[in-house]
Amino acid sequence: MFTGIIEKLGTVKEVTVSKTNVQLTINTTMAQVLKVDQSVSHNGVCLTVEAINGETYKVTAIEETLKKTNLDTWKIGTIINLERCLRFDGRLDGHIVQGHVDTVGRCINYEEKNGSWEYKIEIEEKFATLIIEKGSISLNGISLTIFNVTKTSFMVAIIPYTFEHTNIHALQLGDKVNIEFDMIGKYVNRIHGKS
Repeated sequence: MFTGIIEKLGTVKEVTVSKTNVQLTINTTMAQVLKVDQSVSHNGVCLTVEAINGETYKVTAIEETLKKTNLDTWKIGTIINLERCLRFDGRLDGHIVQGHVDTVGRCINYEEKNGSWEYKIEIEEKFATLIIEKGSISLNGISLTIFNVTKTSFMVAIIPYTFEHTNIHALQLGDKVNIEFDMIGKYVNRIHGKS
């Protein structure tokens, strides 16, 4: 479980395809404090640390993960958001994020607003009941508040700190983003038979 508060950025150093799996080697200073078998959020995707070597570590994404995320677009040099799992003796600064991506959205507009940035994200209409005005969402692992909600899109506003310390500054028109909807909203939908 995570909070959506990004700790570090990492860079994809190596991509190895093995049958239907993809093994990724990630370079980051965070590697020095990781442990094998630890869960780490990679752009919002929970992956298990398999090996550590200095400032690099390895994880594997299986077919199901590749189908539901933007990991299939990662290549050498891709910058990713990293967060270690939540410690229950600390504050929950973002919101509850499982690291289980629900779908991929697409950036359809972005605009600098004289000190902040706004991004418009397109989603499939079948997910419309999972987003609400001023609700929480995880985009590439970042806990954000949504606004200007429609049946097929929503917007997020980015403060300078988040812009500088996550990979959202590299998001371009047409880019895919990993989306995890708020867990409470998903349970409410399920109870009411909407999913």
